[in-house]
Amino acid sequence: MQNQPSSPAVGNFEQPVLPIADPQPFHAVHSAIEAAFSSAKVAAFLKSLARHSLRIREFEVVLAHGLLGENSRAEYSSLGNADQGQLREFYLASLERIAPELRQRFFKLYAYY
Repeated sequence: MQNQPSSPAVGNFEQPVLPIADPQPFHAVHSAIEAAFSSAKVAAFLKSLARHSLRIREFEVVLAHGLLGENSRAEYSSLGNADQGQLREFYLASLERIAPELRQRFFKLYAYY
């Protein structure tokens, strides 16, 4: 009977670090996402999403409306799939860290309907 490694606990999952192929546009979009979700600007960002009747999880639509900066859409489009995927994941992780009271105030942005 062979010893097989036990499967790791769910809490031990680590996302692999992928190299960034094009650092300049990647960091520009990353910074725009960080700025939008900063504690000083997140309420205004959520208000702009609500004003445009956008859902918060639709990252490409948010980019297309210029809500993450005028150049973010073009910079994002210039990136390869792996870099785009990392930015989408960062965006989605950022929106889940919004304070519960703000999420409740803007619950329609989070709704699945």
